[in-house]
Amino acid sequence: MASVEFENREITQATLKYTGKAKQVYTTNDPEILWVHYLDQATALNGKVKETITGKGELNSAISQLLFDYLTRHGIDNHYLKSISATDELVTALDILPIEVVTRNYASGHFVSKFAATPMQALTPVVQEFYFKSDALDDPFMNDSQILALGHATAAELAQLRQKSQDVNQLLSVLFEQVGIRLVDFKLEFGRTVAGKIILADELSPDNMRLVDIATGKSLDKDVFRQHTGDVTVGYHDVLTRLQKAI
Repeated sequence: MASVEFENREITQATLKYTGKAKQVYTTNDPEILWVHYLDQATALNGKVKETITGKGELNSAISQLLFDYLTRHGIDNHYLKSISATDELVTALDILPIEVVTRNYASGHFVSKFAATPMQALTPVVQEFYFKSDALDDPFMNDSQILALGHATAAELAQLRQKSQDVNQLLSVLFEQVGIRLVDFKLEFGRTVAGKIILADELSPDNMRLVDIATGKSLDKDVFRQHTGDVTVGYHDVLTRLQKAI
């Protein structure tokens, strides 16, 4: 059974809590800490298409850790605690909200097909969307009243999700622009701590962001896998290298 030192305590990996699209999450001997392992796996269509891609887990983990550290230094509370290997990290255990918050700076993906928008059209104001986190239901769109009626969040919590997502967008957009990358859109997830505080969760990687090279327009995210246009790890490695130089 794997174990690591964290804040002068031994944290031991316990049982598998669940396997997601690109990560495995384990409980530990501390009920407030989870052990996350990034998989060498890419998925599309809410997990209906899967493929093993060597090295992808390490890239996702490294990018996510860099971005969580960056956000922490800029006052954004999140679940990331410590990197413990190239593909593993410790995070705070949260009651995850069943809500995905999507922020769109430019028109792309489903937004283009739904609204006949011009691809890569700048969106002013920035668009925020809520989706019900359910692969079985294909993550349907939710509005505020639906979320409130179903009890998935309070009005105050929804306001926090909007503001926190705006803050993350502002910070990440500036960072990516500094390294020649346009943050097109991205998905965030949040959870409640034991004390009831809403903080950022999940991961921050090209798996849940659309990232485009400003100079060439080349995709640097999972769209490469979805659209079968090349080796997805090439773009991920490019993103990591640029971020390592900037952060």
